[in-house]
Amino acid sequence: MPLYRRKPFPLVEKPKDLKPQELVFQVRFTKEIFRDYSEYLKRINLYRKRVWTCKATGKVNLTYEEALVSEKEAAERIQNFPKELVAPVLREVQFSMLTLKDLANSIAAKLQGPFSEGAVLYGKKDGRLHRCRIVKVPEEVDKTHYEVTWLGSDNKVTGKALLKGEDLTGKKLPFTRAVLKSFIKDSTYRSFPWVLHDSLVKKHGISTAPPEELKSKISIQDGLVVSHRKRKRSDIEKNTGEVNENGFVHRKGNEKPEAQAVKYPIDDLLVQPSEEDQDLTERPSPCRDFYVPMDCVGNLLMVWDFCTSFGRLLSLSPFSLGDFENAICHKDSTPSLIVESYSALLRLLMKDNGDFSMAIENKKRRPKITAVTWTEYLCDFVETSCALKLSTHVSTIKRGHYGLLDINVKLEIFRELVDQVLATDIFREKLDEHIEERHALASTRRDEALEEGKKRREEKGHRKVGTDIKEVAVEHRPKSVASNHNGLNGVISEKWNGISPQNHSTVDSESERGVVPEKNAEKLNDANVLIEDTSNPSRRALKLMKIDIKEAIETKNTAQRKEYLEREMEKRIVRTNPLGKDRNCNRYWFFRREGKVFVESTDSMQWGYYETKEELDALIGSLNPKGERERALKKQLEKNYNKIK
Repeated sequence: MPLYRRKPFPLVEKPKDLKPQELVFQVRFTKEIFRDYSEYLKRINLYRKRVWTCKATGKVNLTYEEALVSEKEAAERIQNFPKELVAPVLREVQFSMLTLKDLANSIAAKLQGPFSEGAVLYGKKDGRLHRCRIVKVPEEVDKTHYEVTWLGSDNKVTGKALLKGEDLTGKKLPFTRAVLKSFIKDSTYRSFPWVLHDSLVKKHGISTAPPEELKSKISIQDGLVVSHRKRKRSDIEKNTGEVNENGFVHRKGNEKPEAQAVKYPIDDLLVQPSEEDQDLTERPSPCRDFYVPMDCVGNLLMVWDFCTSFGRLLSLSPFSLGDFENAICHKDSTPSLIVESYSALLRLLMKDNGDFSMAIENKKRRPKITAVTWTEYLCDFVETSCALKLSTHVSTIKRGHYGLLDINVKLEIFRELVDQVLATDIFREKLDEHIEERHALASTRRDEALEEGKKRREEKGHRKVGTDIKEVAVEHRPKSVASNHNGLNGVISEKWNGISPQNHSTVDSESERGVVPEKNAEKLNDANVLIEDTSNPSRRALKLMKIDIKEAIETKNTAQRKEYLEREMEKRIVRTNPLGKDRNCNRYWFFRREGKVFVESTDSMQWGYYETKEELDALIGSLNPKGERERALKKQLEKNYNKIK
């Protein structure tokens, strides 16, 4: 199996109480089964990271699947390893202290064997390999020079030479060094020293007794070889207790080594219960008393949020979620709220050159939708744009019995309408406009924050200068002279305001020369930028928006400016995002026109909400800031606390 950061990685066990009809998530290449989609997604993302190592070849920076393929290919190569060479190779591997590379090179050199007289080999000559035959082998072991004769194309002798053993290349091995390395890694369960698996030792009759030079370094425990590694004295003292003069460790009573401190926040599922968690309140159960079925709540909220957020574009007055829910559930007749909502969405679709508008033109219907004719246009939409399962309800709508449709059918039609409106050019243009305006507002807010910070720094610098001057003046003031005190106060006053007596003349001279004040200079600078940006229309539009915004907030104080910018940004809706997730990945939503916090389960099949201030406080108090998700959720709830309350 692939190694995770060079260590074995256990797979998830198959659930024991798995039912035949239960829907689960399975990893294709490991066959692991998950009930929770978030856990399955987390494991898949881990397998896709390049942190895996092939156990057979040692290749690193692989994904899990790539490591599996590499191991499979290595196993196939190992199967072709010559059987007559298995035992000799294993004997060389057992208890070797060489590195993998050196061990493979050593075994390859030995398998090629010593050169003998009459052997036809290849020798180096003029930097290239040429065929040669060994004529004479050195008798002494220390001498490694061989006498050879060079062979031509027809095996005729073309010359003689004296070559070193390293300049001769013998017979080619039936496997590569990469295959040999894979064979060594596959046959052993540890390195330094390399130790073979028990099954291979018994099969080939290889000794399990370590050599004399290794007996002091290793020992056998429970049938496995264990190294005697010296631990640092400081580590032993820190983790286990005191060390006496002889190097033995004494534990103080039942004292346990200190646990390593955890740096928070961490993943919420890894947070362990502690004494600090006693301060957390019990999480209240969300209210679930919806009038619509539970599986329809998501569609209900989506349609309502869209209609209220973009009501100005749709020419639709805002309405509450409760009114919309009651109107959807009403069966006796069709409430005017439903009629107006459908009419507004259909009118916008008619303005777009899509399938629906083409169908209306082909049927030569009037361009005006009324409270009497709205069902005709709705039927045209369902027939042209909706799925086949929704088209079966057209006859019911035509007979004037819209209220008798199932709630999920009504909301599916609404959802399909909203999806079609989202794809229109009119809506896209409005969305782009909102995005540009939000960029301008955000840019203005950043400029305001920078300007405010600059003013604070200047005021702080002025106060520091004034304090220093006061201290110097008090130190040098003669006690008997009172007139000096009054004169010095005047100097301090001028310094306090950031203007020295010398600066007065400078200011006057600047006015005489026609130097522009700071605010007017800013306006002139903006105007110059606009002239320069004629080639970039988008930047020019952004600058114009910023100028309009600055003029609107020019007469307001700092607090009013912040409030104005926040309010204007809220008006320009782009999309509604969840506040965050809790420990179990349940999503929390807040819609600005509804004073509730909605809770959505991970599978979007269960919904609930918190409505009262007490429930909101209890929810915030139950979130554990040690977890990443609950920490972020708590921050967002506290940020929007006043709006929700």
